[in-house]
Amino acid sequence: MQLQPGLYRHYKGPEYRVFGVAQHSETEQAMVVYQALYGEFGLWVRPLEMFCESVEVDGETVPRFALIEAETALFTRP
Repeated sequence: MQLQPGLYRHYKGPEYRVFGVAQHSETEQAMVVYQALYGEFGLWVRPLEMFCESVEVDGETVPRFALIEAETALFTRP
């Protein structure tokens, strides 16, 4: 499963900047690294599978995070 870096909106409304997917050093679980674009602009990680799942809101299935604007990765391998 891949995830495009960029600007995402959480189903509750706030926006986040996704930097990319990292690997947990002990479990090798794929984790999304992202930053809140409000408040103290905290950095967060969430399992990739959970980040990409859908949730039910008022009887409607919606993505937990929806891509608003994609961007190219900040760091690339030569």
